[in-house]
Amino acid sequence: MKEKHIHILGIAFVAIGLGFVVFLYWSEPKTLAEVATKSQVMLGTYEINKDEFARGLALFRTDDFIGARAAFDRADPEKRDANTQFYTAYSYYRQGWGRLSNDDTLFKPGLETVDRVMILDPKFRSGDETLAMKTPSELKYELEEGLKLTPDDFNPMKLTRERK
Repeated sequence: MKEKHIHILGIAFVAIGLGFVVFLYWSEPKTLAEVATKSQVMLGTYEINKDEFARGLALFRTDDFIGARAAFDRADPEKRDANTQFYTAYSYYRQGWGRLSNDDTLFKPGLETVDRVMILDPKFRSGDETLAMKTPSELKYELEEGLKLTPDDFNPMKLTRERK
């Protein structure tokens, strides 16, 4: 091999190594599995874990919202799937909803999550017929209203309202 080719290969290896180091610093993975996930995001091949999503959906439907959120987090660790994030936000709403008052500590992360859905897919609409609210804007409105303290909160007719 000629000396010129060895120099070119050396420069190429150094450039590839530098690129890998920059990627590691930029993405800050904590495990080797995270390196693979973050690489998929960068390459545009990221997909959710369908089994974990199905597990989360089953838990959501049995009103185990804490378990459902944990499964949704495992299904979408990069928080890039609008559908998974919508169910996560909805679980915060359902767990925090109350006939007399709402739990602000659950509504606030729900509001952050629904905002993420609106960024990921501004035209998102859920196809789940069991949900009363199909769009992130409907869910966001309910979460925002739940965080407000208004005279309507003291209305005794509020006891007859149903959770969406």
